[in-house]
Amino acid sequence: MPLAEEFIAKLPKVELHLHLEGSLRPDTLRELSRGKGRMESEVEQWILGRQQHEYRYSTFMEFVEAFKFVVLMLETPEDYALATVRLMEWLAAQNVKYAEITLSAGVVLWKQQPLDQVYEAIRAASLEAGARLGVRVNWIFDAVRQFGAEHAREVLTWASRYRSRGVVAFGLGGDEVRGPASLFADVYRDARDCGLHTVAHAGETSGPESVRRTVELLQVERIGHGLAAARDPEVCALLRDRGIPLEACPGSNVAMGLIPEFRDYPLRTFEGAGVILTLNSDDPALFGTSIELEFARAAGAFSLSGEQVAALCENSVRAAFLPEEEKQQLLAQIQQAVAA
Repeated sequence: MPLAEEFIAKLPKVELHLHLEGSLRPDTLRELSRGKGRMESEVEQWILGRQQHEYRYSTFMEFVEAFKFVVLMLETPEDYALATVRLMEWLAAQNVKYAEITLSAGVVLWKQQPLDQVYEAIRAASLEAGARLGVRVNWIFDAVRQFGAEHAREVLTWASRYRSRGVVAFGLGGDEVRGPASLFADVYRDARDCGLHTVAHAGETSGPESVRRTVELLQVERIGHGLAAARDPEVCALLRDRGIPLEACPGSNVAMGLIPEFRDYPLRTFEGAGVILTLNSDDPALFGTSIELEFARAAGAFSLSGEQVAALCENSVRAAFLPEEEKQQLLAQIQQAVAA
């Protein structure tokens, strides 16, 4: 194993942009389909199709259909608990010490499932698995932006209810064009008022102006993706001046056809502009990636040294919604790994 891979494997990691539903690997999908008749064969066909397409998507809507397929596999709170345990086992195998996992709470409501029972099952599973595996997680409740402001407010109500039980932030995903930031300014103000941290996807499938509006109107603390910001120096300056990190997901951007190859991610542009970058896997099972693979691919594509890889991980620690004492402990673990 090359030295860089050995270093990445032992590096304590933090992940901030990770969707529970997008983490369902083939074996987990098979577990969820077991005993469900034709669903078992449909899952096998779906897995084969994704592999044949090398986990790439020609349009955003093609990805949405894939995401819909896996979320419809999650039929009960017990299914969500199983997905949580399997994800945490995967994180532990990659030496992830802390993660903020996004639950598509808006999708749970869309499916007319009991969000309280779903989250309580997830929370219990994450606490048990975390104690066993040495991985700590917190949760972000995500609304579906094209469902509108009232839907987002309903998600916020649930997020606020569980703020003292593991939900640290309110977020927004989905179609940026059909759900622009301007619709959600009041919802985000209320999220801040009730003590939640705030994040939002922006500049993934829309232009740099989407990032600007998300920063200025929603006053978020982190931006999911933010890829398009690289095309506008003024937007990069806005991110730099306000100290707003990007949750970079290069493998996801490649899979979605937003950039041709991993090496085309504008990492140097962002670094040169002083924008804080964190590295993440997004929907790893849907994109054929993982957080460890993202670090390995970044190291290879951009000729990163061990210290530069560790610095990306340190960015994630500093951007995490954790008490300062816990951040310092994680930073110390990273530095110990670098020094070893």
